[in-house]
Amino acid sequence: MSTESTIHDSIDTAATTVGSLWPIHSFVTANPLTGFEDQPFSEAVTQAADLLGGRGYPSAETFRAALQHGQIDPEILDAELSEAGYENDPEVLLDRMATATDASKSDSDTATDRVDQVLTKWLSTFLDEGSAHWSMPNREAGFYTAFRGVAEHDSEIPDEGIITDLPETPTAAIEAVLAPYPVSQWVPVFEEQLTALPGWTGLIKQRADDGGVWQSAYPISLAGYLAARLALLDAVGADIAPSNDSIDPDPAAELAGAFLRAWEATYRGDLVETVAAESQSLADSDKSGCPDAQMVFCIDTRSEIIRRHIEAAGDYETHGYAGFFGIPMEYQGYDTDVSVNACPPILDPQHHVTDVPTDDDTQASHDRLSGIRETADEIIETVEANAATAYGYVETAGSGYGLALAARTLVPGRVHDLFDAVDDSVPDEHEFCDPLVHHQHTYAGDLPVGLTTDEKVEYAATAFDLMGWETFSRLVVFTGHASETTNNPYDSSLDCGACAGNPGGPNARVLAKICNDDEVRAALRDRGFEIPEDTVFLAGEHNTTTDEVELYDSDVPESHAADLDQLRADLATARENAAAERAESMGADTSSGVTETERRAADWAETRPEWGLAGNAGFVVGPRELTSDVDLGGRAFLHSYDWSTDADGEALEAILTGPMVVTQWINTQYYFSTVDNAVYGSGSKVTHNPVGNVGVYQGNGGDLMTGLPLQSLMAADDDPYHQPLRLSTVIHAPVDRVNGVLAEHPELADLLDNNWLSLTVVDPTQDHRAFEYERDLEWSPVSDLSEAEATEPFAPAAAND
Repeated sequence: MSTESTIHDSIDTAATTVGSLWPIHSFVTANPLTGFEDQPFSEAVTQAADLLGGRGYPSAETFRAALQHGQIDPEILDAELSEAGYENDPEVLLDRMATATDASKSDSDTATDRVDQVLTKWLSTFLDEGSAHWSMPNREAGFYTAFRGVAEHDSEIPDEGIITDLPETPTAAIEAVLAPYPVSQWVPVFEEQLTALPGWTGLIKQRADDGGVWQSAYPISLAGYLAARLALLDAVGADIAPSNDSIDPDPAAELAGAFLRAWEATYRGDLVETVAAESQSLADSDKSGCPDAQMVFCIDTRSEIIRRHIEAAGDYETHGYAGFFGIPMEYQGYDTDVSVNACPPILDPQHHVTDVPTDDDTQASHDRLSGIRETADEIIETVEANAATAYGYVETAGSGYGLALAARTLVPGRVHDLFDAVDDSVPDEHEFCDPLVHHQHTYAGDLPVGLTTDEKVEYAATAFDLMGWETFSRLVVFTGHASETTNNPYDSSLDCGACAGNPGGPNARVLAKICNDDEVRAALRDRGFEIPEDTVFLAGEHNTTTDEVELYDSDVPESHAADLDQLRADLATARENAAAERAESMGADTSSGVTETERRAADWAETRPEWGLAGNAGFVVGPRELTSDVDLGGRAFLHSYDWSTDADGEALEAILTGPMVVTQWINTQYYFSTVDNAVYGSGSKVTHNPVGNVGVYQGNGGDLMTGLPLQSLMAADDDPYHQPLRLSTVIHAPVDRVNGVLAEHPELADLLDNNWLSLTVVDPTQDHRAFEYERDLEWSPVSDLSEAEATEPFAPAAAND
């Protein structure tokens, strides 16, 4: 193998220790320790602490608060502690944990601060995505070449070592610096250098892997980054030999693990008990009739709240489905220059879909009125981003603009009403555009424009299969979701994770258009889906900040006007009740829920417009009836699934390999951002400094922050609103069917074997008993059994039996 190949292979191996980081304008939640998922959780957090310095378990104070609030069952805790060999009182053990953790803290400066300072300066200018007024010279040639060009002019770089005459290629530079070191040390060297600035390297990793317009225009690679870094380290005379000193393992880790397992078991026990009880009730019920409307929401935990209130407002049936609605597409909105990936990051887009105007008069009205609004928005952005400009602009614009700024600061709720009124006067894109769904026999880049008829039929059938649908109402609404917030760099983290941090409305519109296609509906009937002639599919979008649900109803016939009016009225009622619940969760007055949520959406000083997915802890896969009579507190992802309509298990396989993996990513990012916000999160929004439209600094420079801000997780200092628990998945299906999927997908079994999440199955074919996954495809019964039976592992029949 050539030296160049060895270098690239070593970089690829070392890069697994760094999680990918998406640009903040399309924030994607992902496990920051995804490269360690092939190891048991306890070992992974220890190794990550060694490389990244992050804590892996909640603090003693967090456990103490959970115990005091009744979130940890004392009996379960005693059993976990006893099994781990601890016999002391929990309070004594928590004091011991706190003392041990405090003793292990250290704040040592590194010798590479100068290198980090120079690198972050040039990385921010090179990786900028449209916000910088002056960009790095020669960016189109790639980062390493551009860096070679500026290095000799940078007074902060010593005129020493290889930097004085950088080779033309990154690999040649790397080879020159690594010459004194044996090949066996290359991977450890690269690991330490890649984890030195995990935010920037995570962004480079994602951008290089994903491609896209910015990478195509201004390419960067991990090899190019490492070449620049190693050359700078050589210039300052730093020793790059792999360190033999590792951070001492957290002396409280084993004890913290026992507390964490007890906390998780307490939550999981209540959830499993609910599902098991409702499973029996579901078997005894006689489900008949058709609801007034069926609404499909994203599996997002925030949907649980609005779904519950919609069902209480009338005869409605709600379902959960991944918010990209099964369409792996690249979407380009009306009058936009770039496309976005509107599908989960674990999938590659398969189609290019764009909005095409269909109504000239409405389009003209939109263009005229939206231009005024966009100008106002640009002024606001300028004022927000540049304090000096703000003073000058207000002085020039006069007292009228000063009053506008004062209103935005002092009465943001009124401003929201004003902007709402303006928005209502501007036609929305969906009022004069249709998504170009029909196959065009053309390409946008590498993707075909539109979908063939067979593809349309397959996507619609897959959606109905996964949700177990057999009946259809007069109105069927696919409801995407988006957030509404002002002056928030993390706004995309509140949008649809299944759409890669973008709004889900476009995906909902595409699936609705597909399902209204006469040719598609005829093919679906041939496949056993008896869709009535009077069923109309339409799209909508749930504003998760204000709980307003907007219906895209331009194609709904007059024959359904009364149905639509009633649905709108009931959605307004549901919104009032859901907004009151959200307001209470944020410590606000519940009597003014809608007003409060609108204020938070419009207030440019509001650090917490909504809680997002904070609190997420469970994932329930099964019929809605299992949870429809239960308040899950917005803590559970809910995916509709009916095992009785999935004889071959293909729908279940799709859910476990797709949505379950994505929810685990979301869950682990919230977990790690909570347990160590300084390393895995992004600190306080108050001191954020957005950089290059790709991320944020804490303060005026340094590494990109990689996770969620404190305000998305904490009710107050040292008082987490998000309970840092690993995901508890509960599936309503025969246990042997679930086991068959795990046997076919060892990567899923590895996640479970390594304790990154838990899995419990409520088996309707075995008297609705619950079985908890242990490891190596073995299960233990956990309900309605004697103590002796509950300790015996259960191995279901082989998948092909």
